[in-house]
Amino acid sequence: MRAIMHVDMDAFFASVEQRDHPDLRGRPVVVGGSSQRGVVAAASYEARKFGIRSAMPAAVARKLCPEAIFVKGRHAHYRAVSAGVFECFARITDCIEGISIDEAYLDLSQQVHTQADMLAIGRQLKQTISSELGLSASVGMAGSKLVAKLASDYDKPDGLIWIPDEAVQRFLDPMPVSRLPGVGPSTASKLHDIGILTIGQLRLSPLELLTPALGNHAVAYQARAAGLDDRAVKSERKRRSISQETTLNEELHTLDDIERIIHQQAGQCAERLLQKGLFARTVHLKLRSAGFSTLTRSRTLDAAMRDPERITKPVIELARAWARYQTRISVRLIGVGVSGLVQHPDRDDLL
Repeated sequence: MRAIMHVDMDAFFASVEQRDHPDLRGRPVVVGGSSQRGVVAAASYEARKFGIRSAMPAAVARKLCPEAIFVKGRHAHYRAVSAGVFECFARITDCIEGISIDEAYLDLSQQVHTQADMLAIGRQLKQTISSELGLSASVGMAGSKLVAKLASDYDKPDGLIWIPDEAVQRFLDPMPVSRLPGVGPSTASKLHDIGILTIGQLRLSPLELLTPALGNHAVAYQARAAGLDDRAVKSERKRRSISQETTLNEELHTLDDIERIIHQQAGQCAERLLQKGLFARTVHLKLRSAGFSTLTRSRTLDAAMRDPERITKPVIELARAWARYQTRISVRLIGVGVSGLVQHPDRDDLL
């Protein structure tokens, strides 16, 4: 059984800002475009309701929604959060193809045998991302990359859809032809001119009708319209993060005990960096309470490093910042990680 999952984080940059700043939740948030000449990097779903989209001039976005809140992008932070997302992927499969900072294909063909298996893995992944990172993802699953990607976009945000092989045509046929990958505005216009408005119409049209509009690519477009796509998931072999986690037999109730384990884990991360000839730019802290709520925090450093103390110090600072707001400490899992890995940092970018 060929089983491909496409995961697309929902309004990723804007969702991270809303997660980190509770006062932004439920409000139209625009990342980027702080200057009049700037462009929108991302928009929350509340902002999208006004027609605001990424790559749109900021001036246009302000006219569409004068109440929109514009925030400066924190791209190093988004990369750190992305590393946590990809770590969740890696718990499911080693066959991961990252498409962008917030999007990836996962090949689960070796893990699943039934539709129930696939849906269970999809639900678990979404739950893991939500509980550990406080973010939502849309997941599309199918026997091909093409259909999985269209499925993930079908019910955003927070969607979960599995399209079995026997349902592919029912799923694709009603869609506007412009939704088919590779059909841009120009190609869509040519197809509209000959009366083809849906993917199903493209699939069923005679080649004699399509060739004048699509040229030598007519057969390939028809194959896509039928959901035919044998592209393999190209596994991303470049390591994105290194982490150490400890699940405790008994809960810890003091910050001193937590810091002791952080010291050990930071040293283990540093040793693995040294073994692999890598340096890291970002550190991560993960704490899970006795009630199974999970906190994750990260900090991007001024320069790449692999010294254990350079890892330990900022992670302990993150733990102490968390502890200040706790009336009672009860921790059952502790994790320390590093990401933003580089092999040959510049001399001036090295700690």
